[in-house]
Amino acid sequence: IGPADENEGENMEHLPRLLLIDDEKPFRETLAKRLKETGYEVLDVGSGMDALTLLDREKIDIVITDIQMPGLSGLEILSEIRAKHIGVEVIMLTGHGEVSSAVEGMRLGAYDYLMKPYEYEYLVVKIQEAYRVKRERDQRLKKAEERSLLDKLESSWSPGRRI
Repeated sequence: IGPADENEGENMEHLPRLLLIDDEKPFRETLAKRLKETGYEVLDVGSGMDALTLLDREKIDIVITDIQMPGLSGLEILSEIRAKHIGVEVIMLTGHGEVSSAVEGMRLGAYDYLMKPYEYEYLVVKIQEAYRVKRERDQRLKKAEERSLLDKLESSWSPGRRI
């Protein structure tokens, strides 16, 4: 089951926008192609620095990143995302023997991790779960901001005052 099946009746704008980060170009391009065929809008880069630059310019819902990469590691990328792009969910991909790094990523705020190799369908499920969490958090934040604005308006308005 793909996201198009899961969201039947909804249009494509309800799918998350993804950023895929992996220094292994063949893996990254193959996964990006498969995700696009599933219906996602996918941007992909080969380094953490390129990813952070892209995140400053583009609206991204979910980042899928390898943990072990030259330059910035997946954990360093995650730390930067948590500091500057709090609304972005992160799914980490890890090879065998890197589980402790993946667990550390969860402690730092990653949504989840997958061991390579993984089932593609399981990745799609994780993407959809992470996107649901993101949307719910965004909705709560929006309601809180609206309530705060309403409180400010009510406190600045006093009975008998003409507007």
